[in-house]
Amino acid sequence: MSNSPDTAAPAETVPFGFEDVDRTQKAGLVRNVFDRSARRYDLMNDLMSLGVHRAWKDMVMTRANPQPGERLLDVAGGTGDLARSFLTKADRAGKRRADPRRAEAIVLDINEQMLRAGIKRGVEPSHTGRIEWVTGNAECLPLTDHSFDCVTISTGIRNVTDRAAALKDMRRVLKPGGRFLCLEFSRPTSRAWESLYDAWSFNVMPELGEHVAKDRASYQYLVESIRRFPDQESFATELRTAGFSQVSYTNFSGGIAALHTGWA
Repeated sequence: MSNSPDTAAPAETVPFGFEDVDRTQKAGLVRNVFDRSARRYDLMNDLMSLGVHRAWKDMVMTRANPQPGERLLDVAGGTGDLARSFLTKADRAGKRRADPRRAEAIVLDINEQMLRAGIKRGVEPSHTGRIEWVTGNAECLPLTDHSFDCVTISTGIRNVTDRAAALKDMRRVLKPGGRFLCLEFSRPTSRAWESLYDAWSFNVMPELGEHVAKDRASYQYLVESIRRFPDQESFATELRTAGFSQVSYTNFSGGIAALHTGWA
């Protein structure tokens, strides 16, 4: 079976791992994956990436450049890592400039179990009342037009049924000049690195899922979903089609992940 992105699937089917499923089924299938994995999601991310995902997310927030008084929407935000970091960095910027305005964030996810795991983790005292947790679909955001300075989505866009609709809706809620940042697993930039990555992800990650999270199937899906996602250039084209300007991407860890950026 081909591991290449599925760009020619019939309109009524969409990729779910290495399978093609009816598009009406994908959201429920993805929700089941994260229902099962929510409890150990943060631990599994640390184990699967050897902790590197934290460095990637820190680089995302450095590029986001949070400022006092800004509003962030973190789509597929899960347990809220990016939202917490956004508020912390915005507060530091405000302290440097003696600007008392407080940034705010909404963490939106289709999966309530992920949001509950994030709420259970709690927030710093200074963040109390500044993070809102919303259950919602990235393809039809329950939010008003032009209401956010920054929209982020981290390793979540590949799980969306209709990427084009989601990208357009994320642009819709950005203020004019607002910034969009998408961190997603991508294509290694060398054949040797890709071979090593394949060996790790197809052999080690499902084993970790089975023994640590007691859920091999979910992590097998996550590995397969990465292989079905478009390469860096193809996804950048999707951003331009959705209406973003100044689209660019930066490879992390030799292309294992990439940060895609654009402006409203």
